[in-house]
Amino acid sequence: MKTQLLSPRQVHDEYGFAPQTLANWRWQGIGPAFIKTTAGRSGRIRYRRSDIEAYLDSQTVQVGGDAA
Repeated sequence: MKTQLLSPRQVHDEYGFAPQTLANWRWQGIGPAFIKTTAGRSGRIRYRRSDIEAYLDSQTVQVGGDAA
């Protein structure tokens, strides 16, 4: 199965995270893992769908759990 790569705009369209929010998370070193396909400050960014899903799973709070 081929890994699907998503642009920040595609992540926004499918998951609702604004591209600027994703950029802020990258700068802060938080959020989902990403791939930088070109060098430099304005390099092209892509996200693996599986990394977005893993990030969402890691942020899930179970009702009645310790974090609740």
